[in-house]
Amino acid sequence: MSSSRETGVQIVQSGKRVRVYLGGHLVADTARPVLVWENPYYPAYYVPMDDVRAELVEDGPGERSPSRGDATAYTVKVEGTQRPGAAVRYADSPIEELRGLVRLKWDAMDAWFEEDEEVFVHPRSPYARVDVLAASREVRVEVDGVTVAESSSPRLLFETGLPVRYYVPKPHVRMDLLERTDTVTRCPYKGTAEYWSVLVGGKVHEDLAWSYPAPLDESRKIAGLVCFYSEKVDIFVDGVQQARPASPFFADGAEQARPPSPF
Repeated sequence: MSSSRETGVQIVQSGKRVRVYLGGHLVADTARPVLVWENPYYPAYYVPMDDVRAELVEDGPGERSPSRGDATAYTVKVEGTQRPGAAVRYADSPIEELRGLVRLKWDAMDAWFEEDEEVFVHPRSPYARVDVLAASREVRVEVDGVTVAESSSPRLLFETGLPVRYYVPKPHVRMDLLERTDTVTRCPYKGTAEYWSVLVGGKVHEDLAWSYPAPLDESRKIAGLVCFYSEKVDIFVDGVQQARPASPFFADGAEQARPPSPF
């Protein structure tokens, strides 16, 4: 692991084999990926130039980074498929470790694999952990003073850097007050989530609750359970009202510009 004292950019050598695909064709295959934290929430993969199988055609200057320096943007071309601006290099970066690497933009590629498992949304951080624990604590969820869920058998999910989440069995939720929405999000640690709005007193609280019907193995104990944004509802644990937490997604009860990883 290394970190530039001048820029504060954290850089970690990963031991995973990473493969990237576009149009069904291999773009990169490396056993030497590098994790670079370009923001505080999650890392990006940088790949050695020698491990890129696709053709990179220079587009011109990319967006300059205060920490990483001047960038050059590239079109990624492979077997008749191309994505303009899908790769970025910092060949003259003040951070020496980045000079021989290229960042393939996550959303510009069709699929990413760590070893033989497909990964969604962003690379998994080696510093992020998800623990799901069975509990016998009494959990009650209120929206505008109306109880919408109450359970003595919740599952508590602890995820690095995020508030504790209270997952409740559906029989303990007022599902008559919930309305399914078309919202779907993905998390690299939990899988694909579906959402509900909550209807209370004639008011619709959009996408206030979610569930993972078929979560990834590390989070399988929350399968089919329902969770509510603790930043936007009132949660009581053993009769004690919990303070509404601030998080990267919300602060002081107001929604913020959020990183793409869902809860």
